[in-house]
Amino acid sequence: MVNNTVLITGASSGFGAMTARALADAGHTVYAGMRNLEDRNRPAADDARDYAATHAVTLRPVEMDVTDQASVDSAIATVLAEAGGIDVLVHNAGHMVLGPAEAFTVEQLASVYDTNVLSTQRVNRAALAHMRQRRDGLVVWIGSTSTRGGTPPYLAPYFAAKAAMDSLAVSYAAELARFGIDTCIVVPGSFTVGTNHFANAGQADDRGVAEAYEAEYAGLVDQVAHKLAELAPDDQDPAEVARAVVKLVATPKGRRPFRVHIDPADDGAEVVNAVGDRVRNEFYRRIGIEDLLTPTDG
Repeated sequence: MVNNTVLITGASSGFGAMTARALADAGHTVYAGMRNLEDRNRPAADDARDYAATHAVTLRPVEMDVTDQASVDSAIATVLAEAGGIDVLVHNAGHMVLGPAEAFTVEQLASVYDTNVLSTQRVNRAALAHMRQRRDGLVVWIGSTSTRGGTPPYLAPYFAAKAAMDSLAVSYAAELARFGIDTCIVVPGSFTVGTNHFANAGQADDRGVAEAYEAEYAGLVDQVAHKLAELAPDDQDPAEVARAVVKLVATPKGRRPFRVHIDPADDGAEVVNAVGDRVRNEFYRRIGIEDLLTPTDG
């Protein structure tokens, strides 16, 4: 088994923390990117260190605020100095907001894009030069079924940002292929257990507008949450996302699937993505750039 050096963004909790532990358990050297290691996320950092010591694995928290380029650059420099390279980059950092779209200020909308979309560009600009020079590597994007599947109301800023991230990932896949860098998009659905997405979701600042919508859509959020819980099977396990990433890392370059869906509610995204990705593949062949559909060897 190859020991890869992996950097994961947003690894203090949820899918990020699960994936960091699963990859470390698989024998990889894992850097868990977190912000405020000595303050808000100190318990998460300590938990990661304790896990590493207890299980005799290599899991290292690294200070990384994906909304700050200097912090991102410092984190990448730390990993390169300690490990000598980055084999796998996992874009996981993100933040959900909940409420009627109109009630979010423009500044709030920009903030959601900053965390979910611009953060990936900051990390790529810091890390990809190294991977391009080596002509090897894997970039994993943790997306969302909301980009193509059923999209309930009151999550518009988050859904729009995840769609933008997905589009960025698709373009990067082609642009990195000739450098020998592979791309995979992991597409989780809505997990009603094991994550804190809804509990930690941000709220709209314009309370007046939010209250006007509540008058017409009273109880909508609870209704959607209840129905999602009903749709999901009792054995839903968010750790399946982490296991999917471990499997992708272990799969040889050129054989990895472009997308992997883990969707307990089955909201239809897998069906729509299959059509979209097929159309993309056919179009690339029509214009003579089908080599960009798989990474170059060596």
